[in-house]
Amino acid sequence: MERQIKDYSENPQDIINESFDIIDNLVDLGNIPETSRPIVRRVIHATGDTDYADNLIISPVAVEAAVNAIVTGKTIVTDVNMVKAGINAKVIDRFGGKIICRIADEVVAQKARESNKTRAITSMQESLSDISGGIVVIGNAPTAVFSIIDLIRREGVVPALVIAVPVGFVKAAESKEALMTFLDNKKDIQIPYIVNIGRKGGSAVAVAIVNALINIAKERR
Repeated sequence: MERQIKDYSENPQDIINESFDIIDNLVDLGNIPETSRPIVRRVIHATGDTDYADNLIISPVAVEAAVNAIVTGKTIVTDVNMVKAGINAKVIDRFGGKIICRIADEVVAQKARESNKTRAITSMQESLSDISGGIVVIGNAPTAVFSIIDLIRREGVVPALVIAVPVGFVKAAESKEALMTFLDNKKDIQIPYIVNIGRKGGSAVAVAIVNALINIAKERR
């Protein structure tokens, strides 16, 4: 005997809207600034994890900085290709921007071997000119977060925004704490960030954050 399947919508926007309604009923977003709510909502939608309502930290000017960078065609630099692949490239291209990830470049692999450093570190070093004024998106590698801290400190690079949500048990939480502490204590210039607390994170979280910011930029144009 065939099991009956309940009615369901095949319209993607209907599914998204219903998901957001469920999230709003499950989680009180009232204490989150209005400009940040679409980001938190999108991350919860992408992960099914309501904990992000409490552990996603969005610095005060992060949304404005991101929107400005997106609409003026600044580069988005990602730590892994999985993050790059998930970002809405069509809209970024419309604004004149680009999305790059150099982790698979042969020169990065070679320099990483020679220096005995991770490719994530080396790819960030090789992306120095694109990072300056651009948006850095890290969803996988804690070493990429430490590399960004080092590039800001030693090279004076100033990204428009740093999104750091690497996942894992080895230095993932520590790298994010280090980034927030470093940027919060940097007095000469303000660099906004979006970071989550703890070991959770990952490429899906990073992509959800960026695409939420892209949607905000589209709505304001």
